[in-house]
Amino acid sequence: MPWLETSPMDQRKQFIAGYHRGLQSVTELADRFDISRKTAYKRIDRHEQHGVGGLTDRSRRPQSCPHETPPAITDAVLEARRHHPRWGAKKLLRILTRKDPHATWPTRTTVCDLLKRHDLVPKMRRRPSLSHPGRPLTPMTEPNEIWTADFKGQFKTRDGVYCYPLTLVDGFSRYLLACQAALHGDHFGAADLPARVRGVRLAAHPLGQRRALRHVRARPSLFSVWWNRLGIYPELIQPAHPEQNGRHERMHRTLKAEATKPASGNLQAQQTRFNRFRVEYNDERPHEALDQETPASVYRASPRALPHTLAPLEYPVTLRSASSVATEASAGTSTGSA
Repeated sequence: MPWLETSPMDQRKQFIAGYHRGLQSVTELADRFDISRKTAYKRIDRHEQHGVGGLTDRSRRPQSCPHETPPAITDAVLEARRHHPRWGAKKLLRILTRKDPHATWPTRTTVCDLLKRHDLVPKMRRRPSLSHPGRPLTPMTEPNEIWTADFKGQFKTRDGVYCYPLTLVDGFSRYLLACQAALHGDHFGAADLPARVRGVRLAAHPLGQRRALRHVRARPSLFSVWWNRLGIYPELIQPAHPEQNGRHERMHRTLKAEATKPASGNLQAQQTRFNRFRVEYNDERPHEALDQETPASVYRASPRALPHTLAPLEYPVTLRSASSVATEASAGTSTGSA
């Protein structure tokens, strides 16, 4: 036989039934049901006033709130919001105060709570967070082990044309390999190749820095594809963490101070300044991290040369379209028949 299960409501009914039978006192019934005498008399009074419905639990919500916003004020705020669905609490309070300057209007926080409580604040759709492999931890122990690359913030030359400086640095020796002033970031060349390239804003088109960041996070850029075909591993830093590419960012600070302020008259003149800066930075300027040696004295050229041509991409049959496979099959059949 299963165990008997009783609910609080069943026990309250049994308590009232025992009280009406009159065989036990209220104190004895309270001890039997493990309640206080105050609770026992409360249940008896409610049953006499409301019957069985009086035995149910009542809401613990306060019957009144001295700080509650008056209904007229609440209605005015909600009506103003419906009339101006894109206005925030500050603007709504301003126009309400203009209409009735003598009324006691609530604070901005209270208005925000009222709007949320009445579902007048649209819920923002959260952007999906894209995965990232994490902070790059590959050490820089010798030249050409890791190069760092980035687009310095674009600026306008005096003729009104935007300049997008692309910089490439050897991470170990701090040697500035390239500083190219371009109309947009589409390509660059190098005589030697590293093992890895570390950067983040390396999109293949003039998308702008913020769009370029999303471009690289969402899918491989043309830079990444090109480097992969050259046997170079692109190593991305985490978004919003420029300190993970701190050596490169520190070089940009010097580049900005010495070669971009003020900007040159046009792109060609700006490139001339970049070339002069690169020679001075590599061959003349002592570097604190290199024990006051110059980057050129530490850097050694990479033994890996940039190939003149790349082998064509070959895809497995499973990645080719069904139509191309069918075309190849029919071509083979026709050749066999001939």
